[in-house]
Amino acid sequence: MPTLRALECLIAVLDAGSITEAAALLHVSQPALSHQLAALEREIGAPVVERLPRGVRATAIGRAVEADARVALTAAARVVDSGRAVVRGEGGVLRLACAESLTASLLAPVLRTWSRRHPQVRIQLTEATSADDLVQHLESGTADLALGPRPTRWNGAEELIGAEEIIAVLPADHPLSERDRLTFDDLRDQPLVHYHPENGLSAWLDAEAARHGVPLTPVVRVRQAATAAHLAASGLGIALVPTTALATAGPGALQHLDPVLSRDLICLIATPADPLVRRFTADVVERGIPITASVRTKLA
Repeated sequence: MPTLRALECLIAVLDAGSITEAAALLHVSQPALSHQLAALEREIGAPVVERLPRGVRATAIGRAVEADARVALTAAARVVDSGRAVVRGEGGVLRLACAESLTASLLAPVLRTWSRRHPQVRIQLTEATSADDLVQHLESGTADLALGPRPTRWNGAEELIGAEEIIAVLPADHPLSERDRLTFDDLRDQPLVHYHPENGLSAWLDAEAARHGVPLTPVVRVRQAATAAHLAASGLGIALVPTTALATAGPGALQHLDPVLSRDLICLIATPADPLVRRFTADVVERGIPITASVRTKLA
């Protein structure tokens, strides 16, 4: 297989009509250029240039391969240009996986900014119901970067976005709504708007409650944290909801838990050397975990 360097030397010689001038254009020595031509001729099995008293010219073989050699060099240059464009954020594909409860609150604002700054970068987004599902996307090669809570297993690179607080959402007229904070013991025997087992919050909250010696009493299970908040506010029970799932503070009451319950949100990085991944990760980390002003006010 001829090297691109050998093809580059052939085209330079044909354009210049001289080995001396071609060597000067490529900033190589004449023996080095002649060595490349000789290697190409051995690969083909015939001379590609004819040495004349003054200069050189292409043989019939050289003329036959010239067009393909130029195409190969042009294609190689496009490869380099495309790669450099991706480094500059002017092209490429970024494959993201995100916990579905975080897509609107955490990811969407960063994507809006990216679409303006890097319109030529294509985004492929996959939503997952749990942190362990995010790991599967990374390990299967279908995602370059994943955003979500800390999984049970992950040995790759990661960046901490921040800690997300879990708060209680209650009906506005609930007797516990007058408390400053709620403990897990306050939740004992209380009807709970809980999560579907496929949502990672389900097992995690069960484990936290068990650590405090309190069994949770689900009256309904839902897949989305925002849905849990709405059902709790409407009077169905109490919901434990991440602050990122509350785009606005609805009609229900919001209460901190005592002790404060929170979970880390992180970027899991499958390809840490990728410049697009590094840049996107930096933007997510810089933005941090959003809490709307209305939620902050109701929690104050």
